[in-house]
Amino acid sequence: MFDIAIVGGGMVGAALAVATAQAGMKVALLERQQPGLITDDSAFDLRVSAINRRSEAWLQQLGAWQQLLVNRLAPYATLRAFEGNDAPLDFTAVELGEPHLGHIIENLHIQQALWQQLPATVEQFCPVQLLGYQQFHDYACLQTDQGEIKARLLIAADGAQSQLKQLAGIGSQGWLYQQACLLVHVNTGYDALPMTWQQFTSQGPRAYLPLPGKQASLVWYDDHLRIQQLAALSPHQLEQQIKQHFPAELGEFSVIKQGYFPLTRSHANQYVKGRLVLAGDAAHTINPLAGQGVNLGFADAQCLAALLVKQFAAGGDLAAPTLLAQYESERRKANLLMMSAMDVFYQVFSSKLKPLAQLRRLGLQVAAKAGPLKTYVGKYAAGLV
Repeated sequence: MFDIAIVGGGMVGAALAVATAQAGMKVALLERQQPGLITDDSAFDLRVSAINRRSEAWLQQLGAWQQLLVNRLAPYATLRAFEGNDAPLDFTAVELGEPHLGHIIENLHIQQALWQQLPATVEQFCPVQLLGYQQFHDYACLQTDQGEIKARLLIAADGAQSQLKQLAGIGSQGWLYQQACLLVHVNTGYDALPMTWQQFTSQGPRAYLPLPGKQASLVWYDDHLRIQQLAALSPHQLEQQIKQHFPAELGEFSVIKQGYFPLTRSHANQYVKGRLVLAGDAAHTINPLAGQGVNLGFADAQCLAALLVKQFAAGGDLAAPTLLAQYESERRKANLLMMSAMDVFYQVFSSKLKPLAQLRRLGLQVAAKAGPLKTYVGKYAAGLV
């Protein structure tokens, strides 16, 4: 009998496994496929995340940050937002008294570092296929192709299409946005800038994310059909499109690879059902406009782990309704606030209505001179408040 069985060994699930096992809990970690291997000279993966300072600090606490390869980390000290030729709105580490605001890191790299930090006491079921699920009075049971796995608490951290959430009959509310997102990995003619920037247009934002060396990740938001057409272009054809639609400051570059995904929002109707609790994308997906998705997932994991560690030390039931209700109450409010803020942001900055265009330009100009308010927003984006 395990204390906890975690379904999903991605960034959030692996972080939960490390945190709870380090506290002495008997943990089972289930993952459908073996994580990819990242080495110093591996080609960079398209899927990257902007890891804020709060997430960075927790990864350090878990010992996973120390497992990351330094030459694959891209720190940034400036967050820039602008529209047209207007003066940009900059949030800088210097203004906040910090060495940097965060890092751009490959998702696979973070997952690998967390798996390397898994205590030997964590029993890994990988690859494994989940077949069914049952709950009883004082434990829950997973049916898999490797047999039954029993635990006092189950954690669903198996992503936006969570199989465990579906087996439990937990519904979600949400929708597909009218836009999709194109990711483009490029080589540039200069060392990566220590900043991430986002240009707002009536078709959607264009963004630059630094990668180590003379590389970068470009992000292009537009309607579904347009993004599908762009994704199907040859590297040379895509380079010409980027030159036409990205700011000239991007400079010389060459396309290495590209991929795209639709933008979705979903929020589980409940985070808890008996001895099952949801975390990360299994509980919520968000418009990636501000790169907060994985940081929200880590915040879920950090909150849940802290509650479970305290309960375990006291000898209490890890699935106690009051404990799991506390987790859901805290994280649902925080996640809903961020999701709603991103929806407002999306509507305002994707609108072609002239009054809204004038309003958002004025908003950026006012925000640039907002003093304490600007400082607070910068700290919030960096996970410092």
